[in-house]
Amino acid sequence: MAAGFYREVARRIFAQELRDSNLASRDESDQYAPQYVLTPTGAKVNRIFLVGTLIEKEDIGTDSEYWRGRVSDPTGSFLIYAGQYQPEAAQFLSCSELPAFVAVVGKTSTYTTDDGNVLTSIRPESIEEVDEATRDLWVMDIAKQTLDRIRAVEAEKDPNSKLAKEHYSTDTDSYRAMVKKVLESFKERE
Repeated sequence: MAAGFYREVARRIFAQELRDSNLASRDESDQYAPQYVLTPTGAKVNRIFLVGTLIEKEDIGTDSEYWRGRVSDPTGSFLIYAGQYQPEAAQFLSCSELPAFVAVVGKTSTYTTDDGNVLTSIRPESIEEVDEATRDLWVMDIAKQTLDRIRAVEAEKDPNSKLAKEHYSTDTDSYRAMVKKVLESFKERE
């Protein structure tokens, strides 16, 4: 590994929380510094690891292939985009059958619309098909991590938790209810 080079940890969050996120920042003034999205429960996300169901895919490119996919989890869906700079991910999307359980590692990307809304999508570094048990384990792991972050926001435990609480006025009860609903849906399936 080159000196000074390291890869950001891939964070794990539910789709609803990513969709609710609108605070993007860079650590330095350097335009090439990593961009982060701070979520309402204080997760500082540059890279993300998600597991869900690929429910849609479409080649939206004009001059070359550019794939958009939608991956759902129990709280909503993530949009992923892959083109010439993500050749393995684009190839996966072009060949995959729907629906499919998938694991995705990628970078978050934000776009601010003309009316000021911040939309977040994911540029996948890798996508692979997984089984239902892998998806279920991911969901249970994220439920636990989300509850841990909720407690940190309530206690204003660290700078990210404090900033999230200030920026979003985080309603921890609604995120706790989201996690409870996810866990209940899994119990109903058993």
